[in-house]
Amino acid sequence: MEIFPAIDLRGGQVVRLTQGDYDKMDIYSADPREIARQFKAQGAKNLHIVDLDGAKDGWLVNFDSIKSIASEGGLFLQVGGGIRNEERICQYLDLGVHRVILGTVAVTDFPLLKRMVAKYREHIAVGVDARDGFVAIQGWRKVTDIPALEFCERLAGIGVKTVIYTDISRDGALSGTNLEVYRSLSQMALDIIASGGISYYEEILELKALGIYGAIIGKALYTGSLDLKKVIELANKPDEDVK
Repeated sequence: MEIFPAIDLRGGQVVRLTQGDYDKMDIYSADPREIARQFKAQGAKNLHIVDLDGAKDGWLVNFDSIKSIASEGGLFLQVGGGIRNEERICQYLDLGVHRVILGTVAVTDFPLLKRMVAKYREHIAVGVDARDGFVAIQGWRKVTDIPALEFCERLAGIGVKTVIYTDISRDGALSGTNLEVYRSLSQMALDIIASGGISYYEEILELKALGIYGAIIGKALYTGSLDLKKVIELANKPDEDVK
């Protein structure tokens, strides 16, 4: 299972929100490039980056910070937040970002999503952010009437390969992730990346046993609740050793 340590950016700083609330924000570093270096030194091969300002305001607010991280090299980068047209997709791919995450626009302009998936294939992922089982958009501030699991099935139907599924109520709360929803998602023809609230080593093993493709670890790393080296070791354990 792939592990994606997370860097969430607001105003160029590395931050973490609690349950998607922009008023409940902890600042961890003013140097996102250095945080990326630290993750790499601990064995990370992947990095999940979110432009929180971009997700909320609809444009690439923290592009320069992400460009700086990308210039380091040596990590598989997936980036989301404010990517709402093809030009912005290309801007990130041209930086060397390997996978761009479409969130709000995947809901509000499904025809565009279909075109982008057909054109860029595995370089496009969709971020499905769920609050009480329904898709949320615009930096999690607006909840739609679209059932999140049904939307994931629809994504699989148009050839989306990778979905980052976040249970907003668990995100940043350090109370554990929603394993039940990942049991359902594991049955779909998608590479699912679990996101939101992963706080215990046992959850890494359980997600791996379910066949989940990847897991994003955020606040638990910054608070020291989880050690990245150990998380990666557990994720790389042979399947026969996972109980």
